[in-house]
Amino acid sequence: MAASEPKAVELALQGGGAHGAFTWGVLDRLLAEPRLRIEGISGTSAGAMNAVVLADGFARGGPEEARRALERFWKAVSRAARASPFRRTPLDMLVGRWSIDHSPGFRWFDLISRTFSPYDLNPLNLNPLRGLLVDQVDFEAVRRCTNLKLFIAATNVRTGQAKVFRTHEVTADAVLASACLPFLYQAVEIDGEAYWDGGYMGNPVLFPLIDESEANDLIIVQINPIHRSDVPRRAQDILDRLNEITFNASLIKDLRSIVLLKGLVDEEGLNRASYKDMLLHLISAEDELRGLGASSKLNAEWDFLTHLHGIGWRTTEDWLLANFERIGSESTFDPSRLLA
Repeated sequence: MAASEPKAVELALQGGGAHGAFTWGVLDRLLAEPRLRIEGISGTSAGAMNAVVLADGFARGGPEEARRALERFWKAVSRAARASPFRRTPLDMLVGRWSIDHSPGFRWFDLISRTFSPYDLNPLNLNPLRGLLVDQVDFEAVRRCTNLKLFIAATNVRTGQAKVFRTHEVTADAVLASACLPFLYQAVEIDGEAYWDGGYMGNPVLFPLIDESEANDLIIVQINPIHRSDVPRRAQDILDRLNEITFNASLIKDLRSIVLLKGLVDEEGLNRASYKDMLLHLISAEDELRGLGASSKLNAEWDFLTHLHGIGWRTTEDWLLANFERIGSESTFDPSRLLA
């Protein structure tokens, strides 16, 4: 590799509602790094939105336009949320708490959604994310983008299997399907199949990147905390922890498979030429995101989004300083430690 040639990487972006603004900060810093080239992106839910916005901007004007597109998108998310009933209380604001656990709107919805489905509460199937995506993303440009490979995951309601939409298949419906929380929205129908949030079966999916992208360095951008030191006791805390476990289960499964395959190649003498030797990396701010509370994933205030962006930028800056030289030569993340 020539000294001036950027290092190629693949990105795997978790979903996590408004916490996707952390990923925005990560992407902003990676796009600003001339020594890196993003070749493929796998995204789920908010990760899928970040992925298609980045691809749209990249197709129109390279990394700098992709950075501007991401900022415009998250500003639009914040403007759209001004009418949301899910807002912090004055006390939350006074003490600097980002969660909306005490929001009357959130409390009411949490209670009523246990009895009534989106088909009862939203019979017209109105989804504000649709207008937001259509306004912000030129999906024709995304599908024509040849510089990036996209993999957007959704969960097939009927089969319970992951559905991966590739670059040429990416539409607003595919992204909405990837972000379709079944207690908030009706299932998204595409070609006669119904889909829910991709986080249930692929958050994010890793193997399309391994199988179909040329880069050997896979960077996972993690949003959802895997470990917690305390055992939840309140009903809301129990539900929040169950959601975290559920939305991390597919990632842990994929990492376990990678560890197993690497072990077979190393220990059983399998032909290395038949297997892609992935170098794994992880960008995460688990300690800072763990303290925010699950309900803050529905908080799209601009101050909160920029706070998360800042965490993402600083975390990535520190990660690059510590690990850039190792990209292309060795893994900086050992998933076996995580799985243990």
